[in-house]
Amino acid sequence: MQKGKASADELIAFILQGIEEVKGLEINLLDLRDIENTVCDYFVLCNGTSNTHVNAIVNSIQKTVSKGIQDKPWHVEGSDNAEWVLLDYVNVVVHVFQKQVREFYDIEGLWGDAKVTMVESSFNQ
Repeated sequence: MQKGKASADELIAFILQGIEEVKGLEINLLDLRDIENTVCDYFVLCNGTSNTHVNAIVNSIQKTVSKGIQDKPWHVEGSDNAEWVLLDYVNVVVHVFQKQVREFYDIEGLWGDAKVTMVESSFNQ
């Protein structure tokens, strides 16, 4: 649950660190604040190469955020099949996909009005 201690920027920084830690791929940040009637301020999207990789990314995000700002997701969905796992941190929602599932649902396309920031990775993809 969001305790109000950490800003969205701090939360996003720890989420990105968690993704980087286990080499999550194609990281995008969608800023939804200028769009009316959205459920949150930001989406963070990335993908993994397999169920195991997706779960590793999810676990790394949760561990990094918990250590960094003592926060945990309000809700987690999709862990069982690990094709699309959603971590809901209230004002920031993280989507961790397998590549083909991400392409199929095309969240970036659905939220075409959002400002998209492609996050440069510190390792070669």
